[in-house]
Amino acid sequence: MLTNLLLRHSASFFLLLFFGLTSQVVPRPQSQQSPATQPCLPVQPCTEQKKPAPVPRRKSAPGPRQTSTRSSKTLIDERIPNDPALENLIGPYSARVRALDMVIGKLEGDLIKGEVGAGTLGNFVADAIRAQSSVKLGKPVLLAITNAGGLRKNTIAEGQLRAADIFELLPFENALIEIDLTGEQLLKLLSGVVTRDAQSGAVLRYRLNAQKRPELVSVKLVNEGQLTEIDPKATYTIVTIDYLLNLASGNYSILQQGKNAKPLGITLRDAVTDYVKAETAAGHSIKAKLDDRFVSVDSDSKPEDQRK
Repeated sequence: MLTNLLLRHSASFFLLLFFGLTSQVVPRPQSQQSPATQPCLPVQPCTEQKKPAPVPRRKSAPGPRQTSTRSSKTLIDERIPNDPALENLIGPYSARVRALDMVIGKLEGDLIKGEVGAGTLGNFVADAIRAQSSVKLGKPVLLAITNAGGLRKNTIAEGQLRAADIFELLPFENALIEIDLTGEQLLKLLSGVVTRDAQSGAVLRYRLNAQKRPELVSVKLVNEGQLTEIDPKATYTIVTIDYLLNLASGNYSILQQGKNAKPLGITLRDAVTDYVKAETAAGHSIKAKLDDRFVSVDSDSKPEDQRK
């Protein structure tokens, strides 16, 4: 039933449907005052004594309303008829809600958002960006980058992977773009990425500074299985999201110095969804994995630190 789908994927549904709330203001009653009366003076006796007009009693503010509370239990099942008004309200969204329940793949291991590299969740999204960007452009993509702040779920549990999982993970309409950077600009960009964001296509070696924050030590790009140094004077084309380009602040302000920024014509969410479907069609499951794309050089640390 559609109602069951709404309950199962309520977070996703309410991203599709926003309810407006109205409030009604009730005017407060104005206070009432009695007219003044003129008393009779002793030196001038009144020929006709009139009774003073009764003074209206001032209305006091209403006290708390005494109510009785009763509770009852009602079994919610298919025997309760659908509400026509509710059906009309959610009708336009029913197909989209049902689509959220579609199983699009299988996940081996839990995807977990971590610190360095955003953990296995960051690896998954960055790999999806790189793979689908290569499909869209018809050529290999050297490097894909996205921010951990845009990943709005901390975990996706092992098992069936549904469209709703991707929608809840990536609720924004961020679009993929390609952009050209010099090697010098790319190194500056990656020095910010290593602090907590996700990337696919490079090996970043880092150490923890006095504030226990990662600092970039060295970078090598993974080019056709070979590790290569970044030439500061060369030009590199990478893929990221338009949000980071438009942000124009912080670590990502360096993107404003890039050239030839072009949209790929696909949102981040759709790219990740298409990636999962493509892997499923090829008979592959999605594996939660940590690899050597972020490597700590501290003697007492290991690459698994991104699992935190």
